[in-house]
Amino acid sequence: MRVSAETKQATRDRILRSAQRLFADQGYDATTTRDIARTANIAAGTLFNYFPTKDAIVASWARQALDDATEAFDLEASDVSGLEEDLFSFVALGLRKLKLMRKHLPALLETSLSPLVTHDAGDGPSLRVAQLEVVAKLAAKHGHGEISTVALQMYWSLYAGLLTFWSQDESRKQEDTLALLDQSLNMFVGWLRNNGAARSATNQP
Repeated sequence: MRVSAETKQATRDRILRSAQRLFADQGYDATTTRDIARTANIAAGTLFNYFPTKDAIVASWARQALDDATEAFDLEASDVSGLEEDLFSFVALGLRKLKLMRKHLPALLETSLSPLVTHDAGDGPSLRVAQLEVVAKLAAKHGHGEISTVALQMYWSLYAGLLTFWSQDESRKQEDTLALLDQSLNMFVGWLRNNGAARSATNQP
């Protein structure tokens, strides 16, 4: 019997809800894929048709959260703010969207959030690529042109470090994370400005 697209999506959503509930109740490490399948009322083998690993489930949440953040940012972005302010708003929106999975992010730091990953399991752009596309677009908007691979690697190192810190941040409303974000973006944008000025000086006749 052929399964309709609606049925597939309903099953996928049920798996995600079941995993979210189990991770919250008993923790990520203690939850098995068999637990998730049982709670979602599907066969264990069926789950792997949708998500090959537990990491892939968390990655799916993260991707949707960051896609939602990008959409919200596009609606809220101001033409009068600077690059640092735009990046701060974009990343902060992402953190708010990711809040429910904050404790589970370390599971992604060696998989979907790794600098070495270019595609997700679903063959779409990786979380890293999707994030860096927005950063490159914002840099161009603010007159930095096409930023280098080195600059993108620098941004991603700072961003991945921020997520790692945030996943363990016990400060009130994760204020320490926001302070780290401010410092990190100040460093990144300052580096872009200095590097751009150096390139301009080199290109002078």
